[in-house]
Amino acid sequence: MAVKVIQPQGVCSRQMNIEYDDNGVITACQIIGGCGGNTTGISHLVVGMKVEDVVKRLSGIPCRGSRTGQTSCPDQLAQGLKEIL
Repeated sequence: MAVKVIQPQGVCSRQMNIEYDDNGVITACQIIGGCGGNTTGISHLVVGMKVEDVVKRLSGIPCRGSRTGQTSCPDQLAQGLKEIL
């Protein structure tokens, strides 16, 4: 089991704690800050998924609430997970 701590940039969430196993499957996800319902939903949806699949699905999603409008909490999760690959 490994843990990845992501410090998102330009979005409302402040930290993302990801646990994953040796096969690259996410076993736990905690997003601190951000829009509560959305980040909780994302956290529940990615558990059981392979890191590479999460990166493919969530990369590039924009949010009008982000500082630039070019990124989002899901996109920041994907960007942080790319470092695992």
